[in-house]
Amino acid sequence: MKLKSKPKSAFIQPFSCMMLSIITAIGLSPSVLAVPAKVSVDSPEQYAQRQPQKLAQLSDTESGSSERSQLLQQANDLFNQGELTGAEENLRKLIKQFPKDAFGHFQLGNVLFRQKKSEEAISAYREAIRLQSKYALAHNAIGMVYASQSRWDEAISEYKKALEINPNYGEALTNFALAMWQTNKRDEALSSLEKALDIFKKQNRNEKVNQVERILREIKTADDPSVS
Repeated sequence: MKLKSKPKSAFIQPFSCMMLSIITAIGLSPSVLAVPAKVSVDSPEQYAQRQPQKLAQLSDTESGSSERSQLLQQANDLFNQGELTGAEENLRKLIKQFPKDAFGHFQLGNVLFRQKKSEEAISAYREAIRLQSKYALAHNAIGMVYASQSRWDEAISEYKKALEINPNYGEALTNFALAMWQTNKRDEALSSLEKALDIFKKQNRNEKVNQVERILREIKTADDPSVS
């Protein structure tokens, strides 16, 4: 079957894989836990380069740091073990004790999303944004929830908000491009992917470079009738 006859079908699986990889990268990984309060204003390169061992040191500068750090680490460990219910419980404990912790709400949203609790995840992300208005990661995450439901216009709106906050947010540029492709805006999709590719190359994020290059190839070949 030629890709041209069903241009969107070629991107169902790549989109799913990309979304999973991104939610892992911005979710409960130790590198992100190292910058809980400021993650949304850091560039992807900055938060990706944070070292796990800096977690305690950075968290100790915040109110209630020791207990908060412990709850976050426990949630992270449970998440990595696939114990999503346990991770959710830990994050809810954290939020109960630190209700104004935007990062805690964001992480809860990630865990809920992984459990396919879409509306609850959106609510958690919205609360993170309410507490910390320039939360690009949370806007991007809401966009991914909407995209998983094929609510493309809403997804695009959230990606745009993320990019208004951080124009160099490679994941948001990639997600925006995929949404553009799904809504038959090929040129905008290609333009956004090229920007994302350039950013990931500058950040030496080779895995992301390979992903974006693969998607670019598939979009470009989808309009080539000689490709089957």
